[in-house]
Amino acid sequence: MKALNDNQITAVNKLNTFKVGALFMQPGTGKTRAAVELVNSSPVDLVEWIGPINTIRPKTGIASVADEVNLWGGFLVPVNYTGIESIQASDRIWLEVYNRVKNARNPFIIIDESLKVKNATAKRTKRLLQLSEMAEYKLILNGTPLSRNLLDIYSQMQFLSPKILNMSLAQYYNTFCAYTKVTKFMGGRSYTKEFITGYENIDYLYSLIKHYVFECDLNLQVNQYYTTLPYSLDDESKSVYEGLKEKYLDDEVLQWKNNNIFIEMTQKMQHSYCITLNKFEVLDELFKTIDQSRTIIFCKYIASREICEKYYPKATVLSYQKEAFGLNMQHLNNTVYFDKVWDYALRVQAGHRTFRTGQEYDCRYYDLTGNVKLENLIDTNVDKKVGMIEYFKNKTKTELNEML
Repeated sequence: MKALNDNQITAVNKLNTFKVGALFMQPGTGKTRAAVELVNSSPVDLVEWIGPINTIRPKTGIASVADEVNLWGGFLVPVNYTGIESIQASDRIWLEVYNRVKNARNPFIIIDESLKVKNATAKRTKRLLQLSEMAEYKLILNGTPLSRNLLDIYSQMQFLSPKILNMSLAQYYNTFCAYTKVTKFMGGRSYTKEFITGYENIDYLYSLIKHYVFECDLNLQVNQYYTTLPYSLDDESKSVYEGLKEKYLDDEVLQWKNNNIFIEMTQKMQHSYCITLNKFEVLDELFKTIDQSRTIIFCKYIASREICEKYYPKATVLSYQKEAFGLNMQHLNNTVYFDKVWDYALRVQAGHRTFRTGQEYDCRYYDLTGNVKLENLIDTNVDKKVGMIEYFKNKTKTELNEML
């Protein structure tokens, strides 16, 4: 078994002095190995590992988190692996986990990809906070940088210990968020919304949490290369795309403009060309130059995923939402972004399935980009780390028409 790397040694040494901690280590830096070391140096009698279901029961041929834990010697006490989605969806599974933690003498709870418990009002978050009250030893693992979105920090720190922040959610928002009110007039009525436009008192926040958090970046002796592969929409897809744009930018529809309208509009417009013929022609040419069996294809839609699985059986076809987090795919080194996503964190996580500790080959990324404005808009906002709803919320009909 390989020795701990420098980042893992530093992480273990820092967090070993506390019963709770956060490993905010970039994907591929070895969070799992550090977690195993921290657990095995603690006086506990049970490990409850809660993480994305796809990392616990992945597709056939892909290593699970249990496989990775065992690779590093495994835990010295019994361990249970539970999908974080199951904590929310299944009362039976939730009660089983609850009773195991309750009946243990000294349990250790690990939340893998803790970004999934950022919503303080979600059922899964409330249930995990209940579990946290019954355990002294707790660890959260996250591959997204701490500075990505400070709103995500509150629930994660509450899970570790309410004493860390020692404030309510309202107090947290009022202390660290800057607000702007926007009023719009439509049809003789005024609509006012309050938006978070920035953050403040950041140094104070870091002073509260710094003792319990270890952060590190990934430094490998291999390179990353990025290539844009342009494609053109066929006539039918282009016609449907333009028809959807005209429908959603109708004055009557925009009077009821809200976040759901923007989500529905962009989803349907992008879906209209997700399996346009030229995308597959471009990919066919690519696979004449790279090894299909060493390639991941990330898809956003069921339609594109199913066809890619059919036409490229040697490739590993994955879903952004289900499989961008947690999987160790270092045996592959090519990544194709077949569909684009607005979510910066998803895009970054998808790229780190191959670029991670243990990778011996240069990693190559191929971004399929269609000849419609929506494609460039998504790229621009991902580069700026701006979400779809945040971008669209203050745009006029004229601006929307020009950018789409």
